[in-house]
Amino acid sequence: MPGLRTIAVTVAVNGGARMEDESRSGWSHLLEHLVFKGAGDMGARDIVERVEAEGGSINAATGYERTSFDVRALKGSLPLAMQVLSDLVFRPTLAPDEIEREKDVVAQEIAEAFDTPDDHVFEMAQTQAFAGHGLGRPILGSIASLAPADRAAVSDWRARLYSPDRMVVAVSGAVEEGELLALAESWFGQAAATPSAGSSPAAFAGGEARLARKIEQANLVFQLPSLGARDPRLPVLRLFTEILGGGMASRLFQSAREDRGLAYAIDAYHETYDDLGVLGVYAGAAAERSRELADLCAAEILDLAEKGPTDQELARAKAVLNAGLWMADESPASRSGRLAGQTLVFGAPVSSEDSAARIDAQTAADLREVGRDLAASGRSATAVLGPRAAGGAGRAFRERMAGR
Repeated sequence: MPGLRTIAVTVAVNGGARMEDESRSGWSHLLEHLVFKGAGDMGARDIVERVEAEGGSINAATGYERTSFDVRALKGSLPLAMQVLSDLVFRPTLAPDEIEREKDVVAQEIAEAFDTPDDHVFEMAQTQAFAGHGLGRPILGSIASLAPADRAAVSDWRARLYSPDRMVVAVSGAVEEGELLALAESWFGQAAATPSAGSSPAAFAGGEARLARKIEQANLVFQLPSLGARDPRLPVLRLFTEILGGGMASRLFQSAREDRGLAYAIDAYHETYDDLGVLGVYAGAAAERSRELADLCAAEILDLAEKGPTDQELARAKAVLNAGLWMADESPASRSGRLAGQTLVFGAPVSSEDSAARIDAQTAADLREVGRDLAASGRSATAVLGPRAAGGAGRAFRERMAGR
């Protein structure tokens, strides 16, 4: 990216919590923590001090299908960034005492997530959507599932998860291609592939979860089965989601908040996995009006699916999505992360121009077709966390979607 004085480096692994069986639930996230406790010739403090000494920052994240490590730094820091990230994924120390200590840290993270209603309600919905599958278990795991993790077991899991044939290195910003390729060969090119952790096909199960807690607001999540990451109709789903609940001009924001005062926060979202996905709605509402809000959410989905968007709605959604593409192009971190993810999914990067063209090509008829598929599945996953008076919101949503 000409004119920049910084770089963004992403090492992304095609692996995460989805690959775990129940006995290893949370191990991918635990491993991501542990590699920062020591790698190569570096201790935990050395890792961050070396990066920050050159004005950089380092972070990582574990998802269901991807684990990523990121460095942001000044121009000229690429050799250091590549060395540090290579050591993290291939040469972590995994000291036994650090493993036990980090289990306690993750236990606090699990407790924090439970104590945060608008986090925990998503875990509840995910469990209902994909019951019995890796996608249906919390990324953090549980205290019980983390307990057996020792150095030998975690080292074996690292080798299976962080195999180089499942890995992409992406760099954006003030970088020269020749230097990058030489460093990639030096730090990543010698690693041998290992038998990799696999994952079984997922299916959307659906169901209803309720948890009564003495808090002021009901937290609601409603999910429908949707498209996977490779589905060519994904741009249509993105437009559908934006029109439904993507911003202040969206249908849900206008009808639920502006017209009826049912919610302060409400939005629609979609999550895509390798073979399927979900369309979801999250809202926070007064308990006594939660069923009314659930009914309204279902009604808006059904109306958009049946009638399609107006010309104005479709034009707005296309403008918002395209603006997001171009804005992300101006951020080195967004570019490196996006290109790594695209290469893992599609085998090669996808240009923003191609993505924008696909968005612009979609019609109202395309949205109706995808919307009717969403509405016709007959399955949903709902989660309600809050006062007991909100307990019927999930059923209200499911019944309205089923036409009852």
